[in-house]
Amino acid sequence: MDGIIIERDATPPLADVIQHNDEQPRYTKKETLLTMLGVLLVMLLASLDQTIVSTAMPHIISDLQGFDRYTWVTTAYMLTSTVMVPIYGKLSDLYGRKSIFLIGVSIFLFGSALSGAAQSMNQLIAFRALQGLGAAALLPIAIAVVGDLFTPRERGKWQGVTTAIFGLSSILGPAVGGWITENTTWRWVFYVNLPIGMVALFVLIFLMPTLHQKVQQAKIDYIGAFLLVLGTVPLLLGFTWAGGDLAWTSAPIIGLFTLSIVAFIAFFGYEIRLAHRGEQPIIDPRLFKNSIFSISILVTMIINMGMFGSIFFLPLFAQGVLGVSATNSGLLLSPMMIALMISSIISGQLISRFGKYKWVAIVGLLITIVGMYFLYRLNVNSANIDLSIAMVIVGLGLGFGMSTYTIAVQNALPDKIGEATSALTFFRSIGGTVALAAMGSLMSSAYVPGFHSALPASLKQVLPAKLLNVFDNPNILLSADMQKQIQQQFRHFGPQGASIYNQLIEAVKIGLTQGIHNVFILSLVLMVVALVAAFFLKELPLRGSVAVKDKAQNLEGISHEVESVSPVMLH
Repeated sequence: MDGIIIERDATPPLADVIQHNDEQPRYTKKETLLTMLGVLLVMLLASLDQTIVSTAMPHIISDLQGFDRYTWVTTAYMLTSTVMVPIYGKLSDLYGRKSIFLIGVSIFLFGSALSGAAQSMNQLIAFRALQGLGAAALLPIAIAVVGDLFTPRERGKWQGVTTAIFGLSSILGPAVGGWITENTTWRWVFYVNLPIGMVALFVLIFLMPTLHQKVQQAKIDYIGAFLLVLGTVPLLLGFTWAGGDLAWTSAPIIGLFTLSIVAFIAFFGYEIRLAHRGEQPIIDPRLFKNSIFSISILVTMIINMGMFGSIFFLPLFAQGVLGVSATNSGLLLSPMMIALMISSIISGQLISRFGKYKWVAIVGLLITIVGMYFLYRLNVNSANIDLSIAMVIVGLGLGFGMSTYTIAVQNALPDKIGEATSALTFFRSIGGTVALAAMGSLMSSAYVPGFHSALPASLKQVLPAKLLNVFDNPNILLSADMQKQIQQQFRHFGPQGASIYNQLIEAVKIGLTQGIHNVFILSLVLMVVALVAAFFLKELPLRGSVAVKDKAQNLEGISHEVESVSPVMLH
């Protein structure tokens, strides 16, 4: 095998066969490069959309008057994309990745065009949901393609290339989104997807080869998909409404959570039944028998929950509390994304070189926890540099473990790459979606009492309650037009009007800071829990080698590991 003679029995052990197969090129150089070109374009399309829209959201909710539905623009997108991910993953395993890419990109572009034309907050939420139906096929399948093309150790090297796309979009996206919002209209944050998407479609149709897949008889699990939606939607509604419009202990909230629990129990029960009958469940319960898969699911869910607390609300803090413009708010996120890109490239090279991933995951979480602590310390008197330092540290930590769990899962389940990768993405999205809804509710419920407690007693006595209620929505911090209108009204108070207005605005900033502060606390706690869980991640040597000497050294270790692995994991 590659010039190495290993004296064993006449019949080579299964570990040798696995190692030999991993060393053989599965696709030609031309196929690999053209496929990766398509993959990188799809990644750019999906990641650029997320970063551009995130920065423009404060202006969008100001224009469409929808602060109370601020998180639902993203939640609706994540809900539909989350539900469809397992279905796309299963079909891509059966019929190949290329056709799934084409379907996903087409739906995504159609949803982008409609989102840009939305005339109300409810329309935007609906069109973003449609956009999410297409987005579900983009990043998860792109990651699965990388798993098809390269061995686990080789994927570490390519991690730098794929992360560079995320880094590029994360740096350009917010700046472009802010510039578009301030100089044209926020609608172009969606329309900009169209030219990029058309190029991606061209590459997928004419240049990307069809990866060799075994075509089998496919039967979509419609009942499972229905139960999945029935469990997810009430869960999101419950976390969104609880603590705001409705009390956590109110009958509607308890009813929503109960329905969600019952639906999820029915879903997993039905999936187990399908698996026993040899059919094709959306999420095969047998995957959870693999400890690497189970722990990776748990850790990535928790990390994604905490990550949303640090990333999604940062533009709101920068624009609302620090008074940063939309353009500069986007630029403010750049150090975090550059740090994430650098640390991800370094960690990928380390994983590829040493064939170990557990220590990388733990180090990444330790750094992230330090960054979360710095976010927790931010307040209304913080400067831009304080926010930047905290974000850089968080970026370094998140980058260190960005693709670690995907590499671990694909290494453990080589014959289930599409299904396992999509399942990992599904549960990661569930965690992020639930956290986003819950953190949005947490922020909103903490704002009003925070605002009123920050008001000077003298103002409460002088100003009518009707006027104070105008400031119960922090949207005023994001709208220059609204500020001008209210300042005009305060001129009726005479020379003291400007002073009163400034005190009210300061109280609004304090209230918003309190709400976001609570989100940062929750994110910090979640990252600590993720660190504890990461210690239980099993270390399985990565298949594929980077040097001849590594082949001989790792072969014996792989043999021992294979003996304890279930047949479903074998290549």
